[in-house]
Amino acid sequence: MIILSVDLGHARTGLAVSDKSGFLASSLCVITERQDEKLIEKIAEKVAETKAERIVVGLPRNMDGTEGESASHAREIAQKLTERTGIPHEMQDERGTTITAHHYLSAGNVYGKKRKQKVDAVAASIILQNYLDSRKG
Repeated sequence: MIILSVDLGHARTGLAVSDKSGFLASSLCVITERQDEKLIEKIAEKVAETKAERIVVGLPRNMDGTEGESASHAREIAQKLTERTGIPHEMQDERGTTITAHHYLSAGNVYGKKRKQKVDAVAASIILQNYLDSRKG
């Protein structure tokens, strides 16, 4: 089953996709869009292109596990994506994924403009890999 993950941001949204076996996550792209409806449409296009059968949306919890405004927004976007695509969604805790993405990019000597363009897609791949790994157990 191909799974597409979403790392929502205020200006940029990262996407990642799994292989058919659901073993490995790979960065897909970054969408630069601030308007929710246009963003949902662009993500829905990627769902169709990749033939994804499930959508995993990063859930931005606070470090103490509570949920704030960003988490409510993520849940709202996830629900709208399901309504738009007919594909079920699941939420995945995304705490620490952006920090980890920055570490990965630093290890690969990716800095400056290239880093800014890639960090959200890398974070989406971390969210997806965490989701895939949690299903194995």
